[in-house]
This record gives sequence, C-alpha cells and structure tokens, in this order.
Amino acid sequence: MRITVDTDRCVGAGQCVLSAPGVFDQDEDGVVRVLDSHPAPEEHDAVWQAGDLCPAHTITVDED
Repeated sequence: MRITVDTDRCVGAGQCVLSAPGVFDQDEDGVVRVLDSHPAPEEHDAVWQAGDLCPAHTITVDED
C-alpha cells in the first residue's frame, strides 16, 4: 500500500486522523500529514476508510 495526499485540496476535516491516527495527522493549520506512507497490513482497512471519508478527496491509496 502506498498513500499520497494533495495538501492543496485538504479542508482540514480530520476524518483521516479519526479513521487512522497511526497513519495520518494534521499540522498546525489542520492540513493532513502522512505519518506512514507504507503502513502495516493491519492499518490498511482504516486507511481505505480514511480515503473514502475524506470530503475533499485529498487522499490517494494505491495497492503495491
């Protein structure tokens, strides 16, 4: 799994952090940050959920 984000589109809703707090965080402006762009398999479902819930479609998840 590989995660990329388009920080220019991020609206700071925080759904990613709520869904996968070990993978995503927000900076001081509320913009998404990826803590782990290649998360462990046990995080995959949460990462997919974060991508689905993102209102700005900022998160892209690809299977390797």
